[in-house]
Amino acid sequence: MASPNEIDDIPMLPISDSSSRTSWTRSVSLSNPTSSVDGFDNSSVVLGYTGPLRAQRRHSLVQMSGPLSSTRNPAPLFLPPPPPPTTTDSSVSVGVSSQPERYPSFAALEHKKSEDEFVLKHANLLRSGQLGMCNDPYCTTCPSYYNRQAAQIPTSRVSAIFDSTFHNALYDDAKGWARRFGSSVYRRLPGIMNPHSKFVQSWTKFFALSCLLAIFIDPLFFFLILVQQNNKCIVIDWPMAKAFVAVRTLTDVLFSVNILLQFRLAYVAPESTVVGAGQLVDQPRKIARHYFRGKFFLDLFIVMPLPQILILWVIPQHLGTSGANYAKNLLRAAVLFQYIPKLYRLLPLLAGQTPTGFIFESAWANFVINLLTFMLAGHVVGSCWYLFGLQRVNQCLRNACGHSDRACRDLIDCGRGDDDKSLAAWRNNTSAIACFDEDGFSYGIYSKAVNLTNHTSLFTRYSYSLFWGFQQISTLAGNQNPSYFLGEVYFTMGIIGLGLLLFALLIGNMQNFLQALDRRNLEMTLRRRDVEQWMSHRRLPEGIRRRVREAERFNWAATRGVNEELLFENMPDDLQRDIRRHLFKFLKKVRIFSLMDEPILDIIRERLKQRTYIGSSTVLHRGGLVEKMVFIVRGEMESIGEDGSVLSLSEGDVCGEELLTWCLERSSVNPDGTRIRMPSKGLLSNRNVRCVTNVEAFSLSVADLEDVTSLFSRFLRSHRVQGAIRYESPYWRLRAARQIQVAWRYRRRRLQRLFTAQSSYSL
Repeated sequence: MASPNEIDDIPMLPISDSSSRTSWTRSVSLSNPTSSVDGFDNSSVVLGYTGPLRAQRRHSLVQMSGPLSSTRNPAPLFLPPPPPPTTTDSSVSVGVSSQPERYPSFAALEHKKSEDEFVLKHANLLRSGQLGMCNDPYCTTCPSYYNRQAAQIPTSRVSAIFDSTFHNALYDDAKGWARRFGSSVYRRLPGIMNPHSKFVQSWTKFFALSCLLAIFIDPLFFFLILVQQNNKCIVIDWPMAKAFVAVRTLTDVLFSVNILLQFRLAYVAPESTVVGAGQLVDQPRKIARHYFRGKFFLDLFIVMPLPQILILWVIPQHLGTSGANYAKNLLRAAVLFQYIPKLYRLLPLLAGQTPTGFIFESAWANFVINLLTFMLAGHVVGSCWYLFGLQRVNQCLRNACGHSDRACRDLIDCGRGDDDKSLAAWRNNTSAIACFDEDGFSYGIYSKAVNLTNHTSLFTRYSYSLFWGFQQISTLAGNQNPSYFLGEVYFTMGIIGLGLLLFALLIGNMQNFLQALDRRNLEMTLRRRDVEQWMSHRRLPEGIRRRVREAERFNWAATRGVNEELLFENMPDDLQRDIRRHLFKFLKKVRIFSLMDEPILDIIRERLKQRTYIGSSTVLHRGGLVEKMVFIVRGEMESIGEDGSVLSLSEGDVCGEELLTWCLERSSVNPDGTRIRMPSKGLLSNRNVRCVTNVEAFSLSVADLEDVTSLFSRFLRSHRVQGAIRYESPYWRLRAARQIQVAWRYRRRRLQRLFTAQSSYSL
């Protein structure tokens, strides 16, 4: 047993800590060795303590408006075990030690648990760094602490786990050059990207523009084929073909890059959007499975280089440089066969719609997109018209060749046939010459394309075809009379249907845009009509009807048709408070309001209602009840007193301020703490207040004022407020005036008595 002279250097449990940690510690009665405590004599003494079997009763918690835990990262659940005791005497018995266990708050545990679950769930996104961060300020899918976790990745637990695990798996265990190469390639691949990241958003916009170029470039392959009128044959423009192939290859490369990025792009699970904002999926296998089940094979078919293969390999090696006739059919089949799926896949991108939102959100961007859509339709229609016109010329030449001999069929392709006699005879063939006359064959709507196909200038052929496409879409092919050829009839029907669809789309967009601009005017018109019907139903006199119309017109002009109360409902509370403080600065111009604190003024601001008055309207009349305070925002009023004096009121002035003092008097208290008894009848006005011009104002009703005074009755005990109340109060002014009059009369009588007494004494 320790001597009484021994003093502990470190107490077992300080008094300051015992009271503060009572509710967070627990003593366990176990036979564990305790730490030795050295006394002044440097002798080791072992102390033992047996605590209670149950934790002590927790003190009552005080409700506070602060967080349960002071730090974001709470303390660990269990403290490390104490070091073993150092004893010098083995015979000393070991007592029972009480080791307190500290527990963090449940809120901190839940917060840390949710963050750990998020880290494990979205580890692939967090490893990507900036590519995995969410840059959308209005995102509701990514948690609020997502970017903070992503920013801490270099020193985070996830980074250490993945670095060690994948380093061992990909480098230390790699055997052979194939594994080393695969590991190096995997290390250089980008991580899983967030669809809301800045890089993905920029890439989506750039890819949409490249898709626009890809859609425009495919119909241009039709203009590679033209007709030589002198030789009565069809030829391919090979220099321009190589240029078009290069541009088409560039767009295919960009589309291929986009396909690869789809395997690294997280997506929102469709089944998670039924309830909530959606759940982001970043597992590589799930992303690949989702893309394979979706649009992968369609994208793969779109990116296939069919025109490049035809122009660079099939036509030169199998048909020769003069295989224009067959190339025409192959190009038509390849381009059209691949163009329709491309439109289905890329038109939503051009319209600005993606699974993550809209690409182009401004009004000017939508206008440009609609204009480009109209240009694309004219471009496709004009290109197809040129190709089909070329086919009709080819058909005319074949018919002309069939009437003469079979050897001329090879001459239709420029460069085929070496017989000069046959070539000269073909050039002078009257039937072939008639094919280049608009009336020499049943061309129908392709009559203007006959002479266009033999122009060598690509720009001329394309410009006129584009003009023809615009013209037919705008007029719905109303100025065209097709022949009896079925392909021509169906093509004309397609132009009419496409024109109607485009007009419906453009007119619908324009109507929505104009309705968005004129919606307020439409609402005002409907409101006026309803008011007129109501006045007619109630049979109001013409004078009142005129005032009602004027009031409605001014009310609409003052509010712009916007209901501010409904507008404030969806805003955060702090934003509503800041807006009201900005709008209602005039409150502090009232002397009593200037003495009040901001919380009281915020309650008053919430109860202010917007009011409009037309000229010659009466706000207060003499002898009537004062039921509201009116704060003038715009316009002029005049206050006429009992003696006929006129006081002008303008912007920033207050009308009916005596109502405030009247309400405060009813809640006032005497110096001894007792409430002052005031008459319960309403406050009567002693003046007339009318509007000189149209007035825009805010009003505060007597019921709202009574609510505020009842809520903040303690504030009314302030000497400053009591002094302001009694200074501004008509009741106290009248009472003070009467007391002054009584005192003055009493003094006057005393002076008269004194003067009378002095006069009688002098006599």
